[in-house]
Amino acid sequence: MPSHFAWIDFSDTERQRMMDVIRLFRQEDTRDELGIRSIRDAFANHFFPGTSTIQTRARYMLFIPWIYRSLEKRMVSSREIAEVARNEELKLIKVLRKTDDTRGVIGIDAGNRLQRLPSSIYWAGLGVWGIRLFPGSQDQYHRSLDGWYARRRNVVRDDDRQPVGLGLDENWHPGLPDPPRGWPKEADLRLTRDEASYLFERIMCLHRDSLLGFLVDVDADEYVDADCFWNHPIVESLPARLRNEITHARNFAETIHGAALLYNLMLSEACENEELIDHYRSALADWSDRIHSLWNELTQWHADRASFWSSRPLLAARIPSSTRDFVGEWCQWVFGGPRPDALAEDSVARDVITRRELWLKRTRARLVNPSALKAWGGASGSAKLDYRWSSVSIIVKDILDGLHGLQRDSQPEVQQRA
Repeated sequence: MPSHFAWIDFSDTERQRMMDVIRLFRQEDTRDELGIRSIRDAFANHFFPGTSTIQTRARYMLFIPWIYRSLEKRMVSSREIAEVARNEELKLIKVLRKTDDTRGVIGIDAGNRLQRLPSSIYWAGLGVWGIRLFPGSQDQYHRSLDGWYARRRNVVRDDDRQPVGLGLDENWHPGLPDPPRGWPKEADLRLTRDEASYLFERIMCLHRDSLLGFLVDVDADEYVDADCFWNHPIVESLPARLRNEITHARNFAETIHGAALLYNLMLSEACENEELIDHYRSALADWSDRIHSLWNELTQWHADRASFWSSRPLLAARIPSSTRDFVGEWCQWVFGGPRPDALAEDSVARDVITRRELWLKRTRARLVNPSALKAWGGASGSAKLDYRWSSVSIIVKDILDGLHGLQRDSQPEVQQRA
């Protein structure tokens, strides 16, 4: 059943909270219904290493190690660490809920019922950015702590209390800034200049040549809130190889969007929902206009599709042969078949979509399974790919605001705004 939202009051706080909920709901619209996740994630990981669609704000990259480092100092045991850490993360929700900027507070509505904690959301990214030095999973880290405490107790130290010889294996980057005064009873989502500089250093040290690296390495007045990263003015000044990869990502997103819209139109027709049928027919007409506006560039891209598959992001990923075949078949229809504006009625295009869903879902395919169709919510992967940009752009802005003093200085008693 489709979800419905209604305003219960018109305060700025409640309005912003509801917009955050709606934004997260819309993110579900990017579900991988046609099996192109491997391509999507290959580009997203290449451009924005360490990020994910469910990350919200940059300061969580510091909150998590601050929590765990404090628990290590207390020598919380392996048996207790998961529960104690969870309680600390739940306390953090209550603290952040009281601040004047609650956008992106994870668990603000769920509270103690929160199932996926920020630590699990950011764990992989902390490793990719070199903030987390422990090489394993979160559960492996928990189980390792008793042994780690024992090694610390037995290490030989000099007169200055420094380890002798090979020293200690550290779980967290030694340059991690200390939490601010008042932590953890006081906290908000704004980065201090020192904290932003640290995150900037981690990105530039390990991922300088990524698009993320270029985006955080700009002056404050160069930041723009672009709807898509390929429309960001910084793209014009990027190295040619990265520009070409961005073009590949954009052209793929533009082209494959039609397949997602056709799939949703076919589901709407199967449900006999006239409102949704009109919606997706209109969306397909807009898509066709967009394809025609880019026709020369897209047809050249399709003609040289070997360069797409041999680009760095896709070479480094394991793209299933079935996915390559589906993308090739779809692109061949778009650029070698009838005009794209005939998409809604074309039996060949519809057959491509039907066969793809059957391949992926077998008996659970909505187009052939009435029970699965009944559970359809009205939108399944119908949004155009943005490769995490909606999340990444917020994290980038957090870092730039902190770097350029747009939030506050590092010292709590000095409030400074540009």
